[in-house]
Amino acid sequence: MCGIAGFINDTPINVKKQIVKDMTDVIAHRGPDEYGTMIDNHAALGFRRLSIIDLHGGSQPMYNEDGNLAVTFNGEIYNYKPLREELIKDGHIFHTDCDTEVLVHGYEQWGKDLLKRLRGMFAFVIWNKQTQELFGARDHFGIKPFYYAHMNGTFMYGSEIKSLLRHPDFKKELNENALKPFMTFQYPAISETFFKGVFKLPEGHCFTYKNGEMKIEQYYDPNFRESKQHLNELVDLIDKTVCDSVKAHQIADVEVGSFLSSGVDSSYVAAVARPEHTYSIGFAGGRYNESKQAGELAKIIGLNNKSEIIDAEDAFRYFPQIQWYLDEPDSNFSCVPLFFLAKLASQDLRVVLSGEGADELFAGYIDYGVHTRSKLIKVVTRMLAKLPKKLRYAIGRAAKGKHFHGAWHLYANLAPAEEHFIGQSKVFNEEDAVKLLKPEYRKGPHVMDIVGAIYNRILGKGLSEVKKKQYLDMHQWMPGDILLKADKMTMAHSLELRVPLLDRMLMDVAEQVPTKYLITDENTKFAFRQAAARHLPKAWYDREKLGFPVPVKDWLREERFYKIVRKTFESDDAAKFFDRDALLQMIDNNYAKRTDDRRKIWTVYTFLTWYDVYFNHDGLKPDPVQVA
Repeated sequence: MCGIAGFINDTPINVKKQIVKDMTDVIAHRGPDEYGTMIDNHAALGFRRLSIIDLHGGSQPMYNEDGNLAVTFNGEIYNYKPLREELIKDGHIFHTDCDTEVLVHGYEQWGKDLLKRLRGMFAFVIWNKQTQELFGARDHFGIKPFYYAHMNGTFMYGSEIKSLLRHPDFKKELNENALKPFMTFQYPAISETFFKGVFKLPEGHCFTYKNGEMKIEQYYDPNFRESKQHLNELVDLIDKTVCDSVKAHQIADVEVGSFLSSGVDSSYVAAVARPEHTYSIGFAGGRYNESKQAGELAKIIGLNNKSEIIDAEDAFRYFPQIQWYLDEPDSNFSCVPLFFLAKLASQDLRVVLSGEGADELFAGYIDYGVHTRSKLIKVVTRMLAKLPKKLRYAIGRAAKGKHFHGAWHLYANLAPAEEHFIGQSKVFNEEDAVKLLKPEYRKGPHVMDIVGAIYNRILGKGLSEVKKKQYLDMHQWMPGDILLKADKMTMAHSLELRVPLLDRMLMDVAEQVPTKYLITDENTKFAFRQAAARHLPKAWYDREKLGFPVPVKDWLREERFYKIVRKTFESDDAAKFFDRDALLQMIDNNYAKRTDDRRKIWTVYTFLTWYDVYFNHDGLKPDPVQVA
């Protein structure tokens, strides 16, 4: 795992050297071990290394045989050994045992078709000195980040936006269109980031940049469908592929540990991997302390689990720094415990496994269609779902807005997903967000237009409503929130996070699982849980999804933390973006327990904290703050 940053322009080489050093120094946390560059008259490629494979021979940039192609790479290629053997047979000469070198020789041999052969997580660029063309790519699912901008005649890119801010041609402006959708989604929900002119390369896409022109194309997209395989066959295949993926993700020249929570996903990974060390985090108080259940599982299956308890003071002390590492605001509560969990693991290790991806691949979210505990309503809904589409849609729509128990379950399962499902997070209704925002910040894209563009890609494919929701989450929620915070919070501590349940080979299995084996009357991700049952006790493989429980509700009703947030809401920045009186009324009502607006309050607090870091303090890394 590393960090990359660079740019294309014709400034003198001696000027490029200092600029690219500044761009990479600010992301030294991604790669504290080594610094490398490739600089010529037209390009500057920078690199920071975290040594994991071929500890002494993996310096970057790496080159092909004649030195014409140079690569810098962030990530891991898990099938690099067979690819290396194939390329050697084709006459390529390797000088290291590092996975990076496969990319430069593979691109020379296969061009962009190299991407179809890769199994891993990656963001990389390859510079062709002769043609003066830059090629770049981001992995199939968006595990690794890649940002780019074109300003004042300079094309610039990086693993983190903060690198771009260090380029003298960068013009820092707030993207006013990003705030309104953020209020609903809780994460940066559009392709242009919160920094005007800075974009994210989408997951499963590659690009070429030459003569001032950038061409982006998609090379991968999940192919959801319904196979006719029996459940037992699918469970066998899921378990076999999970075990194979975990083994592949353990390839390293350093120890590989694992995160461990109370849920089935990380527990399944840890049970298969059997690492020497696992790590858990929790908050003081029963229902917010997952580390207890994680410790119990560790004892049952013989793992050495290390845990830590954190509190609200820890969270508020480091919250500005968390937003700095994230580059853009993300109000997902779990950013906080993940930051501290990574800090804990980094005291011992450089690589950990985690359970991200299973909920999207195998339908683990209750919002995919589990909105009641009533067996009768579930059975009736399942029967109605077999009706012809038009009739099913009509029944679902008829249940919308009704107040009998099970109405929402009927609507969410029978009506078209594209009419109501926007992903796993909905903080403010769009109308409420507009009311709270000042007029100049109300003009961002509509929520349904954002998700509608993704739903349009699968029009006419005949997918079930569940699979439509999976497809949306894989292109919106997962890369925009889940994977972004996973990368940024772990790399903040120079820790590489690997996600074996978000693997190309496992996706090939998951995309064909029939909907009836994804969500049943018993639980979500049913087939996946049956596979996990071969390795875990029932209390773990059958446990309902909890997420990362964080006691924000309690914090906002504790006087000293309420005052911290209220002070932020009293600020001039708050008045610049929001109806300040409405904000203060919201937090006061919440404190008095008249309402429960914790997510809305935390979302606004997150944005204002981030804005203060990047615009009032020029994007400098903040020290931990004193909590009164």
